[in-house]
Amino acid sequence: MTASDTAMMALLVDCGCELGEAPLWHPLRGELLFVDIAGRALHAVAGDGSRGRRWDFDVPVSALGWIDHDRIMVATALGFVEIDLGTDRRTVHAALEACNPRTRSNDGRVDPFGGFWVGTMGLAGERDMGALYRLSGRDITTLRRPMSIPNACCFTGDGRIGYSGDSLTGIIHRWPIDPATGLPAGAPEVFVDLSGAGAAPDGAVVDAEDHVWCALWDGGRVVRYRPDGTQERSIALPVSRPTCPAFGGPDLKTLYVTSAWQGFTPAQRAAEPLAGGVFAVRVDTPGLPEPAFRMTGTMSHS
Repeated sequence: MTASDTAMMALLVDCGCELGEAPLWHPLRGELLFVDIAGRALHAVAGDGSRGRRWDFDVPVSALGWIDHDRIMVATALGFVEIDLGTDRRTVHAALEACNPRTRSNDGRVDPFGGFWVGTMGLAGERDMGALYRLSGRDITTLRRPMSIPNACCFTGDGRIGYSGDSLTGIIHRWPIDPATGLPAGAPEVFVDLSGAGAAPDGAVVDAEDHVWCALWDGGRVVRYRPDGTQERSIALPVSRPTCPAFGGPDLKTLYVTSAWQGFTPAQRAAEPLAGGVFAVRVDTPGLPEPAFRMTGTMSHS
């Protein structure tokens, strides 16, 4: 960690999320959205952490995509739900493994072509119970099966490269993407292998230089990887389980990082009082604006 990283890091929200995830900077609202998967809640705060609001759900919620100023798409344990942030009107958009009570949605992100990639996993993180999907309009394409704990879903600015990891295997893969379809154009190849490292890849995001920032679960840090997969820098955090980074703020140079205390013993919880909070780190390279989810699409099921 550099001296500037230390000086410019702050606790943005002391929200105590059991499993904070899916930070999303809404470019039209100038707000940071994020979820507590275990707490079944969606949160929104201003860029400085003020003006907090909360929406509760009956099932776990895990990933977000924005549609327009007022509407967002939320990936839940049962599928995709459109929610109006102003009126709280909710509309079921598409089902996702809704008939399987043993799985839920996990990490996800909207790609530059307007499709929403979302993974599923077993409720207890069981091996090979999950899969990776892409929602285009109302159509869902299966991209990869089986998977265990899909994470690290992110894309280069031109959309030609996508990333997806599995926290259980510790491997992040890189995929070529066909711009004409928004779908993978070839087999995934290993980008980063953290198997046996004692820390698992969790959420990830790509910056304006096509470097990948990844939160390391049980690693207490966010790591920036070059396009060739080598580590460029590591930023330590005061929590052991950071979950996902996202760029935001007016200049997209604030790296917001969610975190968790899920699975802690009482002693671990006492030792990490900030676990579950959201952190803000000023960085020198800006991120990319998050693409909007396109409500219409032409992809077919597979």
